Amino acid sequence: MANHYYSKSPDTAHERRTHETTLRGTKFRFVTDSGVFSKTGIDYGSRVLIEAMQFARTSEVLDVGCGYGPIGLAAATLADQGRVTMIDINERAVLLASENAVANGLKNVDVRQSDLYEAVRGLTFDVILTNPPIRAGKATVHRIFEEGCQLLRDGGSMWVVIQKKQGAPSAKEKLEQIFGHVEEITKDKGYRIFRAIKQLTTV
Repeated sequence: MANHYYSKSPDTAHERRTHETTLRGTKFRFVTDSGVFSKTGIDYGSRVLIEAMQFARTSEVLDVGCGYGPIGLAAATLADQGRVTMIDINERAVLLASENAVANGLKNVDVRQSDLYEAVRGLTFDVILTNPPIRAGKATVHRIFEEGCQLLRDGGSMWVVIQKKQGAPSAKEKLEQIFGHVEEITKDKGYRIFRAIKQLTTV
């Protein structure tokens, strides 16, 4: 059975629902379904990340593990003069994220089905956002950190939300190994928001 939200093709019976919410002062309507992450509504960790994230309006943003789209679509309203690329391995999530982008009138969005960063190789970004799939295992989460760093432009930042009980201290340590400079931006109900900044390349 391919029923994990990080499966490529979930085979659970469809159970579409519509949720309305406000993120960063903008009203959104999201359609969710079974077989995707947090189908009953936006999870608290994603909300904490959405409220904390900061970047320029012209930013090129990548949302890794976008699910049905709340983080990436909220980012698209902030980077209204830039572009947001949203990726997820889950085909059902990708379809929902595309549908939700259209429903919310967001045109600066590109949604791609992707096994980790497969579909965005060769591209670079100013910002990477992720609520990483903890249940997929530490090795997968660490690959998101490591390979994501390679896709960031110099001075670019990776924003990560992770619960303390799900390994926030070790995640921060790993980010520090990769990026060098990591800030804890905020914490809320056990969730930590980290911003890792890619250092300028020196010759």
